[in-house]
Amino acid sequence: MGLVRSSYIPSKDFRILREFTRYRYKLTNTKSSEKNRFTNALTVGNCKLDMVFTDIFGKSSQSIVSIILNNDNFSDEDIISCIDKKCKSSNEDILSSIDGIQFTNEQKLRINIVKDHIDYLNNQITKLNDIIDTLIAPYESYINLLCTTPGVDRNSAIGILSEISNNVTQFKSHYRLASWAGLAPGCNESAGKKKSVKISRAGVYLKPYLVEVAHCAIKDKTNSYYAKKFEKISKRRGKKRAIIAIARKILVAIYHMFETGEVWNPVDLASIETPVEDRIKYTKNNFNQSLKQLLSLGLTSEELINLIKQNANLNS
Repeated sequence: MGLVRSSYIPSKDFRILREFTRYRYKLTNTKSSEKNRFTNALTVGNCKLDMVFTDIFGKSSQSIVSIILNNDNFSDEDIISCIDKKCKSSNEDILSSIDGIQFTNEQKLRINIVKDHIDYLNNQITKLNDIIDTLIAPYESYINLLCTTPGVDRNSAIGILSEISNNVTQFKSHYRLASWAGLAPGCNESAGKKKSVKISRAGVYLKPYLVEVAHCAIKDKTNSYYAKKFEKISKRRGKKRAIIAIARKILVAIYHMFETGEVWNPVDLASIETPVEDRIKYTKNNFNQSLKQLLSLGLTSEELINLIKQNANLNS
């Protein structure tokens, strides 16, 4: 009576797991920032490798960057020797992308520092992944259950499980879980006027996982369930709101999967995979084929009409 509802606090195992997954999330963001800084530093020096390589941190591009940074007098042969045989870009395009580069010693020193930091972050993330795999081992069945959902891979499953744990009974309903994750529409109404329906800022760590999964789910070629949902919502609400709606649907599905222990299998999957119009079309074709068979067996048109009327009366 009058008491504030207690906050959600998972068990100690999941609190420890959550510390590691959140730390990995922070390091991954830092790594992305450092990669952008590295690319920008090359662009400032008139090095346009990002225009000929899809991944500037690949084997060939990194070998070329190492030669540029560590050797002031390099030749075209030195650059060509670093290019992998499977590289799709031509040697002429690669050579033209580094033509006219201008790096001072201070700029080269800064790029090397950024590169060393990226290597350090990669090593730390690898160590964290090993620790996380050890901590998640007792809950591998939940990871496998989550991976049945379209768009969810192992890393996303670990992140989601670390945030909500395996005990969803802490939340009385999926509405509470969606609100806790910051995926429920807001309700800011005063004097009969709705001011804002934006989602809240809650779920700082859980929401990015679900949005990432939603983007993957709508592009999943093996299952078009969420893709069709996304198309339907985005036509009237826009793509950004549609992505949030798909993320919420995935979270609600996960809630019921953990509650029942069943794999992902939404109740309206049949209607999504085969729309009502198509089912009516298929049923009509089957009905026409059945009529032809009955007529070939000797039934008259009047008997068929009486049979149809009897079935219509039974269903009404």
